[in-house]
Amino acid sequence: MAEGLRERKKRQTRQYISDVATGMFLERGFDAVTITEIAEAAEVSVNTVYNYFPAKEDLFLDRSEGIVDRLSRFVRGRPAGESAAGAVLRELREEVEAVSPRVGLMEGYGRFMRVVHGAPTLKARLWYLQQDIHLNLEETLREETGAAAGDPLPGLMAGQIGWVHQSLMGWITQQMLDGRKPAEVSREALGLLDEMADLLGEKVLNYAVRATD
Repeated sequence: MAEGLRERKKRQTRQYISDVATGMFLERGFDAVTITEIAEAAEVSVNTVYNYFPAKEDLFLDRSEGIVDRLSRFVRGRPAGESAAGAVLRELREEVEAVSPRVGLMEGYGRFMRVVHGAPTLKARLWYLQQDIHLNLEETLREETGAAAGDPLPGLMAGQIGWVHQSLMGWITQQMLDGRKPAEVSREALGLLDEMADLLGEKVLNYAVRATD
């Protein structure tokens, strides 16, 4: 269904407010910028800002939309014969090889994360986001394997698979904070993924293998 004029204008307004706010946060820091200042810079009312973004943190982490079910999408899209962990490792490896912004391999990512590290509320929001990712993946694994509601295995497996993603992102973030080039970090990140795959036990690597026809 084609996007209507009203919907397009709302989307463009939302994006513009987010872009203005992000630029201000990067320049001055998250805590130093107020919603009132953002509204003035974007030439909208304070109420308009809150209509699009219920909390100040939403303005800075606007692009985190879709992250919660990211690992679940990898798992659900795996081909026959591939395990849940195998799918996540493969998808992450492809993104690293492509020097993708989705894994933080982009100029300016270090600057973005420096703002996060300097704001306790943003760090807290990211922590909650990680918990949501875990719970989402656990539910997906439960559905994919037909595990009973009280079975702890999907949660344990979600923790192991999530560890790979968190460790990779944490390492890349630190490298970008150190001012390194994305392409250079990409090459080393591929080796890190291989090491993490070696650390995962066979039970994890062979969990939730999609049946062949």
